[in-house]
Amino acid sequence: MGKGRGWKICLAILAVCTMVFAFGCSKKQAVKSTDTSGTAGAPAGAPSQGKEGVVTETLKPEAGTTAPSGGTSGTQVASAAEAAAGIAATEEKASPFQDVHFDFDKSSIRDDAKQSLSAVAAYLKNNRNARVQIEGHCDERGTSEYNMALGDRRAESVRKYLASLGVQTGVLSTVSYGKEKPLDPGHNEDAWAKNRRAHFVVK
Repeated sequence: MGKGRGWKICLAILAVCTMVFAFGCSKKQAVKSTDTSGTAGAPAGAPSQGKEGVVTETLKPEAGTTAPSGGTSGTQVASAAEAAAGIAATEEKASPFQDVHFDFDKSSIRDDAKQSLSAVAAYLKNNRNARVQIEGHCDERGTSEYNMALGDRRAESVRKYLASLGVQTGVLSTVSYGKEKPLDPGHNEDAWAKNRRAHFVVK
């Protein structure tokens, strides 16, 4: 009787130990699985979650580009602003003076430009506080670099001619736009003739 009772006690203790051991291993395995979620076993590039369940990986490339519903992304807004700035930069400022024109690949003052230049000189002599910027322009033929240099020569040629008429050079400035701001966007001789010019901006 005592011997049988002893075996029952041993079996009961063994059963309790087995249950405790099994429960402990199961709990330990569950914690490990939670700690490694989003890392081991997850596909490459999948979002990872920390202890608080915050997704961090996929937000990094999208930061600053996601817009509210119905809006545009930050990149699209920046592009629109840049486009608007580009349009504003190419708008030609009105001038009280006629443009003077040049022959193809030339920067010398033509006879038909002298009357217009005389009007500019007279204005500056009568308005001592006025300042004029001379813009040099070219047609679309040739490289951008070549036309920037040609536009500069044209603006400088006009500045020197005005100085020869008695205008103080300190009131004159020059800038070249090369072929970047055509007056006429056409691709023929008529358009090119209009675009080979010097334009005056009064400041």
